[in-house]
Amino acid sequence: MAQRETSPIVEADALTRFAALIYERAGMMRDDAHLAADTLVKADLWGHQTHGVMRLPWYVGRLASRAVIADAVPELVMDSGAVLVLDGHDAMGQVSTARATELAIDRAKAHGIAAVAVRNSNHFGTAMYFTLMAARAGCVAFLSTNASPAMPPWGGRSKTVGTNPWSWAAPAGSLPPMVLDIANTGVARGKIYLARQKGVQIPLGWALDADGQPTTDPVAALGGVTLPMAGHKGYGIAVMMDMLSGVLSGSQFGTRVNGPYQTEKPGGAGHMMIALDIEAFQTQGEFAERMEQMIAELKATPLAAGHDEIFYPGELEARSEVRLLETGLALPQDTLTDLATLAKDWDCLDALPFAP
Repeated sequence: MAQRETSPIVEADALTRFAALIYERAGMMRDDAHLAADTLVKADLWGHQTHGVMRLPWYVGRLASRAVIADAVPELVMDSGAVLVLDGHDAMGQVSTARATELAIDRAKAHGIAAVAVRNSNHFGTAMYFTLMAARAGCVAFLSTNASPAMPPWGGRSKTVGTNPWSWAAPAGSLPPMVLDIANTGVARGKIYLARQKGVQIPLGWALDADGQPTTDPVAALGGVTLPMAGHKGYGIAVMMDMLSGVLSGSQFGTRVNGPYQTEKPGGAGHMMIALDIEAFQTQGEFAERMEQMIAELKATPLAAGHDEIFYPGELEARSEVRLLETGLALPQDTLTDLATLAKDWDCLDALPFAP
C-alpha cells in the first residue's frame, strides 16, 4: 500500500500557536491551552507523530463533550510532605501532570525525594515531556500512567490491560538529558493509528485482529488487540504500572479507564510522578561528570553490523527537535485535513499554519 504525501512543511511555533488557539476556543485557560499545545508539537518535533497534533481533534472532541473539563483546577487533597495526592477533577491530563511535576520538584528539593499521585485525570500525551521538566530542574524523575485497555492479559484475547506507559529522565551534564518513554505494548497504539492515517501496513507482531489472528492491517488491528512487548514481561510491567498509577493513586484502573479517542467517556486515568533531587545524593557537578562518562562508555562500544552509531536514550529525540525546528514539520495528509476542519469548525482559519 503506497504511503500518502506528507506536505506542506509546517513551522513548529506557528503550529503551537494554532493548537493553543483551538484549545482556548474549546474553553481552556490561556496558559493551560499553550501547555497542551506545546506537548503535542514537542512530540512531533521529537519524531513521535503518534502523540503529536494528530491527536488534537481527539482532545478537542473530549473538551466539547465535557468528558474533559476545560477549566478544571487540580486540587491537592492529601499532603504529608514528601508524598502528595492531586485530584485532577477531570482536567486535561497535561494540566494535572504539569502541576504534579511542579509539586514533585518542589518537594524533592525540600525532602530529597517526592511522590505525587494523580487521580481523576486524563491522557497527558508524551510522558517524557514531564520527566524532562524535572530533569532540567536538577532531578531524576519517574512518571507512570495507566491507559484504556489495549492488550489482553497474558494468555487472553480480549482488551483488559492498558499500554500503561512510563518514563525516566535525568540530566546528562553538557549533553541533552537522558530520557526513556515507552509503552508496554510492542508499539504504542498511536503508531497503529498513524499507520492508518498514512495508509500503510503494520509489521506482523504488533497486533491481532478481532478473531485473534496476526494482522498487518491497521484497521483490523484497531478492532483487535495490541500485543505486549517481550511477551509476558510486557504484560507484567503494564499491570504493575496500573497498580501504581490507578490503584494506589485512588483513580480508575483496568477496564474502567477511557482513552482520548473515546469522546464522551470520562478518562479516569491515574498517574504517579516521583522526583529525586540529585543534590541529596551528590553534587550536580559530580553527577554530570558521571553521566557523561556513562554515555561515553556506551558510545565507545564496538558497532554491530548494520549500525553506524550508538545512541543513548533520548538522544534521537533531541537531535530530531534541533533538525525539525530548522526544517519544519511534515505532517500526514489526514492530519492536515483534520486540522483544517478544526480551524473551520472553531472559526480560526486565519490562524491555520498552512494553506488548506
